[in-house]
Amino acid sequence: METGNSGTDQVHLTTQHKFLLTIAVMAGTLMQVLDTTIANVALPHMQASLGATQDSITWVLTSYILAAAIAIPITGWLSDRVGARRLFLFSVGLFIVASMLCGIATSLPEMVLFRLMQGVAGAFIAPLAQTVMLDINHPSEHGRAMSIFGMGVMLGPILGPILGGWLTEYYSWRWVFYVNLPIGIICFIGLWAWLPVKPVKRHGFDLTGFALLGVALASLQLLLDRGVHVDWFHSTEIWIEAGIGASCFWMFVVHLLTGRNPIFPPEMLADRNLMAGTLFLFILGLVVMAGLALLPPMMQNLYGYPVMDTGILLASRGVGVMVTMAIAGRLIDKVEPRILVLIGFTLTAVSLRYMTSWSLEMDWRPIVGSGVLQGLGIGLVFVPLNVVSFATLPPQYRTHAASLLNLSRNMGSSIGISIVAALLAMNIQISHADLAGYITQFRLPVDPNMALRIGQTGDMVMTAINGEINRQAAMVAYIDNFYIMMWVTIATVPLVLLLRNPKRDKGDDHIPFVLE
Repeated sequence: METGNSGTDQVHLTTQHKFLLTIAVMAGTLMQVLDTTIANVALPHMQASLGATQDSITWVLTSYILAAAIAIPITGWLSDRVGARRLFLFSVGLFIVASMLCGIATSLPEMVLFRLMQGVAGAFIAPLAQTVMLDINHPSEHGRAMSIFGMGVMLGPILGPILGGWLTEYYSWRWVFYVNLPIGIICFIGLWAWLPVKPVKRHGFDLTGFALLGVALASLQLLLDRGVHVDWFHSTEIWIEAGIGASCFWMFVVHLLTGRNPIFPPEMLADRNLMAGTLFLFILGLVVMAGLALLPPMMQNLYGYPVMDTGILLASRGVGVMVTMAIAGRLIDKVEPRILVLIGFTLTAVSLRYMTSWSLEMDWRPIVGSGVLQGLGIGLVFVPLNVVSFATLPPQYRTHAASLLNLSRNMGSSIGISIVAALLAMNIQISHADLAGYITQFRLPVDPNMALRIGQTGDMVMTAINGEINRQAAMVAYIDNFYIMMWVTIATVPLVLLLRNPKRDKGDDHIPFVLE
């Protein structure tokens, strides 16, 4: 065990090549996170190539998310059972193979099967990467380590559509998956060469807890993905999935509190900072990913931006994220983390308030301005939250905690995307009906009845009027969603008080955080 300037500032895992190992770990993280969004823009091309319908092709995305959600909770147990090094290497290797198989798939069943494999492999990568970044750095360096990790996690979903659109447009949709091979090979070689071995701890597997949580997550994910297509709770299918999900989750909570060897250690769940961090990352995933899901179709359908220009404009968020994540790792040693989280959520709320003033006549500058501002807020929230969540947690629980945090962020993303999609569709219909009520012969340059009598030209005029009503209704619906996201973010701000304030001993700048 390597030690720093203080007996309490100890590295949990010693390596002689920390910089090179960090590159390998972050390559794996970026590869896995990219795949959550990189395939989205290629779906129409896949649909034609694989002979799928518009509804069935979405299983290319759903299968990956579903497999990852179910597999994430067992990361800690597998890491203890087979060793973190073996599990990390296996996950990256399986991800490379699954990516290659996705690229050569010739039918939708094959693609869904290979995406399930990819999802299972990818589920373990992010928690293991986060654990390694914490283990190989001194506690006093955890702020910088989490800023590096956060850049990969938060930039991946932003860069995914840009890279996916470019590869699909200039090469083929299959390169959306083939691009993982060189990145994955670099990661695998680096892990094989420089990742140290951690002690293996043998303990029983909580099959009951895993089964209950897995069924609950699978039911929730299916409900979220299928709800839009079957009209939500007007469908018997959604009621069945909701009932199964709620029942299994309730039984899981009871089992977690009363079982002998639950899937998440009870001592870990008693840590208030970890539980608060889990809640905050759920909300962050909900707001951030909901915004990323809303903006691309809005910019393409309402403003007429092509795919590549849309991706470039959305990358402004990445600029803001990189700036604040780069400085947050240093600020966290000097500024109370709760203040940084508070400022971050405030900036995010301000950016959403700015977005509620958008109009169909604006140019690209408000999009970039709000994107940079929101990115600054996200960076100030993500790094302190991850540092504080682990600040009071014993090192042996890090992998379990990382899997819980990543699961919370992923589920927040899924729920947020589904909610905004459903609200958008509903609000467009409501706004269209409201606006259409004002369209009378006294408000139009032509009498509608006269226009319909003059044949094709009149039909074109009325079609153009209806198209403009649709555009205006869609804009109103988007602004309504921005308002909802803004109020959710504002409501989160007082919850910062749930965090216990870690601070350093004033006698030594290298001593890690301790509780007040």
